Amino acid sequence: MRYLLDTNICIYLIREESPAVARRFAALHVGDVGMSVITLAELRYGVESRGADRKRHERALNALLTEIPAVPFDARAAATDGVIRAAVRDRKRDALDRLIAAHAISAGLILVTNNVADFDGYPGLRVENWVE
Repeated sequence: MRYLLDTNICIYLIREESPAVARRFAALHVGDVGMSVITLAELRYGVESRGADRKRHERALNALLTEIPAVPFDARAAATDGVIRAAVRDRKRDALDRLIAAHAISAGLILVTNNVADFDGYPGLRVENWVE
């Protein structure tokens, strides 16, 4: 695995909203891409918040999961979270973004996001924006 997809990139793939993201994804091999279970939790929240459209969104998420597996958050990722949390303690950060960053760092993966600024300053994090 080479890449860990942030929530916004998964949403682009589900909604087919970004031709650039679709092209980059299509050029990869099976097993090159995963999503953090933290991302999966965010996506599940989105499904559960949909009301009448819930079933359609659940089918779309399940289809995405057949191509992009959810990677478990392990003890090494938790330890990495402690390190990067201490490194950026003086700045207000979203806890879920920080956990996703820690997951990518601990697994040696490149985080793919369209919200690059949200992940700025995390030591050791490699980020790519496939939307640009």
